[in-house]
Amino acid sequence: MARERDLDLVVVSANQAPPVAKILDWGKYKYETEKKAKEAKKKQHTVDIKEVKMRYKIDVHDYEVRLKAAKKFLSAGNKVKVVIMLRGREMQHSHLAMDLINKFQAEFEQDNIFIEKKPQVEGRNVVMVLAPGSK
Repeated sequence: MARERDLDLVVVSANQAPPVAKILDWGKYKYETEKKAKEAKKKQHTVDIKEVKMRYKIDVHDYEVRLKAAKKFLSAGNKVKVVIMLRGREMQHSHLAMDLINKFQAEFEQDNIFIEKKPQVEGRNVVMVLAPGSK
């Protein structure tokens, strides 16, 4: 029947008692499935981790720029890693870095932001991870 119609005989499910087969144009079928897979891939959103770096001696305007960037990343559905870098003798003042990161965290209290990783000192940095979503 497939040869009469100039089509292909495609086995759909070979592991059933009588194997199931369809008569169809294989090239057209393959093209359509690839097209559907490409469309599905276009629509999916991968969550990236964006990083916002600063020092504890940051100026007010620079702080606001970092805050605005973090809000933009979170609204796009990405996670944000906030890093406050400490160099040399600044390690003695890690409490100032913790104060700054807690202030940064307080800016997101009213928003629908989840703190995935609480602020903590990792080596010479103070790190916190924020994620979009419920608390």
